[in-house]
Amino acid sequence: MASDLEKSAKEAFVDDNLELALDLYSQAIDLDPANADLYADRAQVNIKLHNFTEAVADANKAIELDPSMSKAYLRKGTACIKLEEYQTAKVALQAGSSLAPTDSRFTKLIKDCDERIAAETNQLQKLALNNASPVSSVPHDVGIAAAMDSNKEQVNVSSKPKYRHDFFNTTTEVVLTIFAKGIPANYVNVDFGEQIVSITIAIPGEDAYNFQQRLFGKIIPEKCKYQVLASKIEIRLFKAEAITWTSLEFNKDKRVAHKVNVSDVNTKKPSYPSSKTKVDWDKLEAQVKKEEKEEKLDGDAALNKFFRDIYGDADEDMRRAMTKSFVESNGTVLSTNWKEVGSKKVEGSPPDGMELKKWEH
Repeated sequence: MASDLEKSAKEAFVDDNLELALDLYSQAIDLDPANADLYADRAQVNIKLHNFTEAVADANKAIELDPSMSKAYLRKGTACIKLEEYQTAKVALQAGSSLAPTDSRFTKLIKDCDERIAAETNQLQKLALNNASPVSSVPHDVGIAAAMDSNKEQVNVSSKPKYRHDFFNTTTEVVLTIFAKGIPANYVNVDFGEQIVSITIAIPGEDAYNFQQRLFGKIIPEKCKYQVLASKIEIRLFKAEAITWTSLEFNKDKRVAHKVNVSDVNTKKPSYPSSKTKVDWDKLEAQVKKEEKEEKLDGDAALNKFFRDIYGDADEDMRRAMTKSFVESNGTVLSTNWKEVGSKKVEGSPPDGMELKKWEH
């Protein structure tokens, strides 16, 4: 049961056996997918394991199932801070604080978010001022040397991955995050195709960052959108099909479990006997007779079968005697001796204790 798995998961978490706790919570969720507590607690395990993106997804699911659960907002805020998503973290923490105003953890983390947001804002302002500064005049030879040094630096920078990226997906969308801090929005361009996304960050004086990916599945470009935040670029890809993406990139060797349509299933049509089928009727009749003989009956059914068997095996005189005696005696006498009953009327002979009555027509 889900409750037993939940209990075991909590014990594993207390014992710092995080991988086991994660597995047990996942099993419990499979059995009870509408339990918000399970998602919130698994979010806590994911935070401990530094699976911050997964922790946010779990916290979001818990909030969706139970919007009044303060610990879900706390865990979402904590995970978002680790991902340097300070604005998102602050919104979640403020919502949680309104539900649990006496919990000092919310106050502390909100203050932390404010400090980090202020620091990023100052950084963006400085970057904007530097980009707007006029170019100072320098001697020609010095300018050439500086340009050469600048080229060297650009080669070195471009040889390293500039920005980390991550993603998670829901039933309807994939959220791709580029962890690029302090990038002005006018330097970012994102294009969406049917199964491709292209992201360019072009900062003056630096090599452009290009991220172009053929996606795991198809998307609906007109529904996709992106947002440039202080610590990241968040791209939301709207899925064309309600399937789970096991990776961000396309791979022809991967198999995706689609929903099965009834029309796609090959169903075998029922077959019916053909009028052209040859039937051995003699064999069939013999089989029926055999079954009748072997049939075990009781009461009146057994008696009637006994009479039928006698009549069926009798000669003509015996059949005449049986018919005459049975009819004339009103069913109380059955004789097979025609010589005995053929020359006289057969009188009725009721069983002891019973009286024979004649019915008037």
